[in-house]
Amino acid sequence: MTSSPRRGLPHLAAAVDLPGEYEFGAHVELIRLAERGGLDFVTLDDTSTGAGPGAGVGPGPGPGLDAVAVLSRAVADTRRVGLVPMVTGPYAGSADGEAAVAHLDRVSRGRAGRRIDVSGGEPSHLAALTGPSPQGHAVRVADATDGPARLAAARYADVVLARVTSRAQARSVRDQLRADAAESGREPDSLRVLAALSIDLGDGEHAAEPGHGGGGPRRSARGPLYRGGPVDLADLIASWHRDGAVDGFHLIPVEPRRDLERLVNGTVALLQHRGLFRTFYPGGTLREHLGLARPVGQIAGGRT
Repeated sequence: MTSSPRRGLPHLAAAVDLPGEYEFGAHVELIRLAERGGLDFVTLDDTSTGAGPGAGVGPGPGPGLDAVAVLSRAVADTRRVGLVPMVTGPYAGSADGEAAVAHLDRVSRGRAGRRIDVSGGEPSHLAALTGPSPQGHAVRVADATDGPARLAAARYADVVLARVTSRAQARSVRDQLRADAAESGREPDSLRVLAALSIDLGDGEHAAEPGHGGGGPRRSARGPLYRGGPVDLADLIASWHRDGAVDGFHLIPVEPRRDLERLVNGTVALLQHRGLFRTFYPGGTLREHLGLARPVGQIAGGRT
């Protein structure tokens, strides 16, 4: 199946991880910045022990950061941006873990997402999170960089993240995911495929190193890495989306405070000026930001 004609504007998401930072306020500041830029959603890695809600969230080196707790705290300071805790390990599929994400979805009035693990193929826990939510249940986000994970992601995920280093690779992955979705009985347009890139926005407006900027990202120890300036990044986002290679991007700042600020005030502002990215949120839920329908009764793949 080839890429469908382009629909709407690109979707943009960003990671708001601050390695070694355990204060709520620092993370909330980045989330508010992302919302000012109109980003679809933010992600936050969970580094807690997985002992349950609130584990390891206090100041100091402690056992780690509870992503659900931090994003729940951000609800009061934001109104529209989506909130996706990237929870892994046993807690992610436990009753307590799923209840915590469902609570986040309710208190945020339908802005939550949840990571589903498809690395082993069929996800082990995929019950629809119950409870009153304007979006039905939290948006399902999966990493489908590895080939074996793609079929399960195509069947069950709403948003797929794929680490790619070229436009051609991105287009190939998106086409495969859409074809697999169709074969599993899903409407391919119910799937959003985002290229996952680390970004180092360095000094200067362009400042692209060979192999970066206009030449696109390249491989690095942290995965696909774009190193350049906000202008070249805006060109990359616009061209990949225009050509049908992706539905959008999940961007991971190398230096969080610097790079997210340059992403929002540089790259996003330029895209908005060109009419290539939203200047306001047309709806209130994460599904509305992503242009996804509210699920009715049954989840993809025929399971309830």
